[in-house]
Amino acid sequence: MEKVISRIQGFMKLDASSGLVLMGVAILAMLAANTGFAPVYESFLNTYIRFGIGSFEIFKPAYLWINDGLMAIFFFLVGLEIKREVLAGELNTFDKAILPIVAAIGGMAIPGIVFVAINWGVPANLSGWAIPAATDIAFALGVLALLGTRAPVALKVFLLAVAIIDDLGAIVIIALFYTSELSTNSLTAALLLFAAAVTLNRMGVKKFAPYLIIGIVMWVFVLKSGVHATLAGVLIALTIPMKEEDGDHSLLHRLEHGLHPWVGFLILPIFAFANAGVSLSGFQISDLFEPLTLGIAAGLFVGKQIGVLGATWIAVKTGLARLPGGVSWRQVYGVACLTGIGFTMSLFIGSLAFGTSETMNAVRVGVIFGSILSGVLGYVVLRLSAPRAAAEPVPAQ
Repeated sequence: MEKVISRIQGFMKLDASSGLVLMGVAILAMLAANTGFAPVYESFLNTYIRFGIGSFEIFKPAYLWINDGLMAIFFFLVGLEIKREVLAGELNTFDKAILPIVAAIGGMAIPGIVFVAINWGVPANLSGWAIPAATDIAFALGVLALLGTRAPVALKVFLLAVAIIDDLGAIVIIALFYTSELSTNSLTAALLLFAAAVTLNRMGVKKFAPYLIIGIVMWVFVLKSGVHATLAGVLIALTIPMKEEDGDHSLLHRLEHGLHPWVGFLILPIFAFANAGVSLSGFQISDLFEPLTLGIAAGLFVGKQIGVLGATWIAVKTGLARLPGGVSWRQVYGVACLTGIGFTMSLFIGSLAFGTSETMNAVRVGVIFGSILSGVLGYVVLRLSAPRAAAEPVPAQ
């Protein structure tokens, strides 16, 4: 239990800091999009970069290299976290996993329903139904970390588990609903490479280089297959060995802890800078009530609260699960609010759902507005839910 607490606290410190960095970068992006730097900002995002060997080439603007390439590393880290939690963490038994699983399902379903209800009369907007279903782990855990001892360890573990399952749900949604026309040949090649990585795992290969080479080639084929390229990061992560030998940390452990600061302080900030640049030219308050923007903001701020809290209440009252020790219903409500911070994942899904800059601007406004409301309310609720001098509960022996 002490190792779990230490790991949670270490990640919380990183996420609190990276959350602040993300916030600062998002503000810089908005300034860049609304000042004299706007032409430079747009030029940077639309600069085409070519990578090719012979007749084979990938020719994309910087914006898509960031969203398809750099974010594959982020999804690789997410895949490592999911594998660890399922095999040896907070999701490795039914008793520990059932409450966050139910809460996460409610937290994905209700925001989608809220979005669809608001946008029902605008069929062109319905492809964005999954945008408010996502939670930003760095921001949500960062806000919780700012509360210090007001938030018990059990509450932090609960939020981490819900957010990880939420990420898994987002991965499934991207694979099923945001896949373009499939190329059978490229998809077959990607699956064969995945099988090769699984074989390396079964053979006991503990070096990262073979997995890295296979992963890069797999990313290219997944990109060409029509399935979103970032899913290659998740697939290769699932093949990374987790078994520890001779007292040494596993390859998965070393990669996870080595990548976490790079993802938190470099990759996600670059993504935020490329995707959070909301142009306020001609913006009016009434724009917040346009179906697309309102559906996203309401899905995050209202849908997440209802979904996570409601599903948790049903699971506990029916005897399917129990609340974590030392956690009150008011604190669960506070966490439900924090899951409405969508930022990174919501912007990412938005970029898959809508391609036009005008539409994406409405998406950005909805995501940022809904996330800010959720974060502020969650912080206030949790701050008021425990006495100032509250101490961390002593873990059961």
